[in-house]
Amino acid sequence: MLKVISTFFLAAFLLVSCSIGQGSTKTDLRPSEFSKQLKETENPTILDVRTPGEFGEGHIQNALNIDWNGASFDVQVSKLDKNKTVFVYCLSGGRSGSAANQLRSNGFKNVLELEGGMMAWRSAALPETTDSKVVKSTGVSTTDFEKMIKADKVVLVDFYAEWCGPCKKMKPSIEAIEREMKNVKVIRIDVDKHADLVKSFEIQEIPILRVYKQGIVAWEQKGYVEKEIILKNLK
Repeated sequence: MLKVISTFFLAAFLLVSCSIGQGSTKTDLRPSEFSKQLKETENPTILDVRTPGEFGEGHIQNALNIDWNGASFDVQVSKLDKNKTVFVYCLSGGRSGSAANQLRSNGFKNVLELEGGMMAWRSAALPETTDSKVVKSTGVSTTDFEKMIKADKVVLVDFYAEWCGPCKKMKPSIEAIEREMKNVKVIRIDVDKHADLVKSFEIQEIPILRVYKQGIVAWEQKGYVEKEIILKNLK
């Protein structure tokens, strides 16, 4: 009897071990590995799930734009070959993660995600295009930004995007601080329109708040934060 029980547990252990091994394939890739896999894959499907406006600002060459938040996402992706490797990305990784899970649940065999999205891709200085030409520079330059934060006042910088939920939730607090605190200079940086700054400061997630005092970062917060906490760190 003891031998039978031992055999049962051994078989169960081996089954679980095999299951873990088979499910451990990494599907979210850092920019360098994502780029490498793209080059090594014949006729890859590259799926950019950002908005058309974001896509127009710069995207990976040969990418197909299907907005994750668009009404026809499921209809459009249903036309893609489910047996081909699909490389999916967004700005920072949130939307592409949801889209990738949706693709897998709809029968796509191999879906790879760009970890950190286009912000990580840009930080790695990898190429992007606006259809036929390489994106050179957009928005405020790093030099101009450095001049802006070297003010006599305390400077609050908000890195955000129009589509970002937490950014929208925090926006009224930022605007109230700008109205109410005359000794604080507020700078809001739309990451979709300032690719050079995103690359220079290695911004890979949003929202991010930074407080500068005499040009030096005195406080940084990633993600949503209540107004009271922001005020506390502006003193």
